[in-house]
Amino acid sequence: MTILHREWLRPPSWLRRFGQGLRRRREGGVALVTVALMALVAVGADFLAAERPILLERDGRLYLLANVFDYDELRDLDNGSICGEMREGDWALLPPVPYGPFQSRVGGWVQPLEPPDRDHLAGTDDRGRDVLARLIHGTRVSLSVGFVAVFLYAMLGVLLGGSAGYYGGGIDHAVNRCIEVMMAFPAFFFILTVQGLMGSTTVIQLVVVIGLTRWTDVARLVRAEVLRVRAMDYVLAARAVGLTEWRILTDHVLPNSLGPVWVTCTFGVAAAVLTESALSFLGFGTPPPTPSWGELLTQAYENPQAWWLTLFPGVVLFSTVTAFNVLGEVIRDMIDPRLPQVT
Repeated sequence: MTILHREWLRPPSWLRRFGQGLRRRREGGVALVTVALMALVAVGADFLAAERPILLERDGRLYLLANVFDYDELRDLDNGSICGEMREGDWALLPPVPYGPFQSRVGGWVQPLEPPDRDHLAGTDDRGRDVLARLIHGTRVSLSVGFVAVFLYAMLGVLLGGSAGYYGGGIDHAVNRCIEVMMAFPAFFFILTVQGLMGSTTVIQLVVVIGLTRWTDVARLVRAEVLRVRAMDYVLAARAVGLTEWRILTDHVLPNSLGPVWVTCTFGVAAAVLTESALSFLGFGTPPPTPSWGELLTQAYENPQAWWLTLFPGVVLFSTVTAFNVLGEVIRDMIDPRLPQVT
């Protein structure tokens, strides 16, 4: 029989340091819960707000995930008409918000700019669409842009910064000149200019533009860390035993240089979400009718009497950006060598 040693049951040191960071910053726990809830909302948006039932038994036939799959028999129906035409033996499992993000005809009539009530908890927008449904599906768009854009520019920054710091010479010179050119332009206005030149915009295009214009911070950080790590004794020992330069870079130098990158990426998600919302507010972000927090704020600007179009998207955007920033500070505390180590 295998006997588990006490040490085997202990969580890894990085997890213990993360917990220590949460204890040091009490608001970090709230930020972690907020980010987790936002991620769950983004993943399960179709199960939280949809114009058709999750499960439906109609005329003896069971429709599974009608909120996700397109059934020809249900194409012209929504939750209101389905429930109104139910017969004996029919039943339906509706999502918590029984409206879709693009649905503007509810019960046969359009209700534009209706304040919050029992039917629409966050009111309706200028085309009669449920604001809460668009907020939920806008979470998927905003977080997708944030995470994918950060992943793209983090990979690019690690590749260029790591190569420049480790190999030096002409590569280092070329990468530094590219960084200086990119940093000569304010990032937001550079993204705005590129988006304006593109004409039509898509979510993928927005992700690529943000990713290709925000990599410089990661590249500079990785380059500085690689310059420090490559002079360590264990790197010299790896070179002495005959390991190839590529293996030394990928197995020893980069893994020990990426700690600060996690902090930058966490802050970067918040910045990317804010950038996407700002671009959508200015009309250069996600194309309509794609649900977006910035698009709702644009409607609030055009309809100042509709206070709910300012309140709810503003609270969601502020909470998300603040949560990612606080979480980034917790991760920064976790890897800060000046703080006491967890044993």
